[in-house]
Amino acid sequence: MMGDLSEKQLKMNEIIWLLIIGLGAGILSGMVGIGGGIVLVPALVMLLHFNQHQAQGTVLAMLMFPVVALGVLNYYKGGFVDFKVAILLGLGFVLGSWLGSKLAVQTPEFWLKKVFGVIILLISLKMIFSK
Repeated sequence: MMGDLSEKQLKMNEIIWLLIIGLGAGILSGMVGIGGGIVLVPALVMLLHFNQHQAQGTVLAMLMFPVVALGVLNYYKGGFVDFKVAILLGLGFVLGSWLGSKLAVQTPEFWLKKVFGVIILLISLKMIFSK
């Protein structure tokens, strides 16, 4: 099972799935600004059998790297990046990520999945039905 954190080596099919999932999330992130939570977490849970905590922790670990640098560069060249706002959001995100992770690791997976699903559902409904 892929979600078993004790495994030391990834199988070739798991490596391929991870690359495909990462590519898809990267494309969606570059196109519409989504990827981490809305694509990667469910993909790790449903396709690679991670539990909710493992998926969320792994995606947060991925975000430590400059994974979106080239996407930001394209938006910057188009005049669509406000670095002052990005820095302030980033500072808040650092603290929020720490606080949220403290809460999440103490929350049973059943409830964590429900909260995750409800948030995604509410956001999608708002976006679909707003003008």
